[in-house]
Amino acid sequence: MSFTSTTTPARGGAQDEYEQFCVAFRRVCGIDLLQYKRGQMERRIRSFVTTRHGSLSLVEYAETLKTDKDELNRFLDRVTINVSQLWRNPEQWEVLEERILPDLAESGRNRVRCWSAGSSYGAEAYTLAAIARRAIPRAQVSILGTDIDARMVERARTGVFTAEDARDAPTATLASHFAMDDGKWKASEELKRLVRFEQGDLLRVNPAAGSYDLVLCRNTVIYFNEDVRDALHGRLAASLRAGGRLVVGATERVSEPAKHGLDPESPFVYRKI
Repeated sequence: MSFTSTTTPARGGAQDEYEQFCVAFRRVCGIDLLQYKRGQMERRIRSFVTTRHGSLSLVEYAETLKTDKDELNRFLDRVTINVSQLWRNPEQWEVLEERILPDLAESGRNRVRCWSAGSSYGAEAYTLAAIARRAIPRAQVSILGTDIDARMVERARTGVFTAEDARDAPTATLASHFAMDDGKWKASEELKRLVRFEQGDLLRVNPAAGSYDLVLCRNTVIYFNEDVRDALHGRLAASLRAGGRLVVGATERVSEPAKHGLDPESPFVYRKI
């Protein structure tokens, strides 16, 4: 999972140092930190800057990020949320494999269009491809993974994962779809044909209504403020066809799902009405 951004609404009054930093940072790489819960994000940033640069102010540090690409990459690695792994939250994948994917294939005339929203380095998308091959082997499956971080998109396209990434993956299924090479797991060409990755801003992208049968947006919105979270859920819901499913993180919930045309099906699955 990783950073997404959106346009920041106009604010009245003078900006404080943190807001000035966020505005400057958005100009550098398009990521709007003001859409995230401030307390958590500000602590993370100030800790990083103090550890590396002592008493340097946030405004001064923003100037550094404009000219020092290596420093920018280190900063992104620190504050972006690219925590992921193959088969993360196994109980969710069991529900998808045993119930959701077969239902979507049947109701979608054996075609299942999927979107991994905020896909980070691709672990979620490749896991979905692997369980789709098991659950609905004759269906036409397509999976799009999007992420705002171009570095993560390039990494996702390689389909290469560490042993740590695969720590919760079922051994037999992993071996069926990934090959161990030089200490890393590499996705098979069969899986790679099912997935594609694009750089995209999750909070600006606006897919056509009914574009997808399945949307996964897991472990992302907990970092957003409530207005941003609810608006995102609305757009994700709008991208689903009737009967499609939105899957959120195991500890996440959609606020007022009926407002978005969603019906709770399980603690983390919502069906488009």
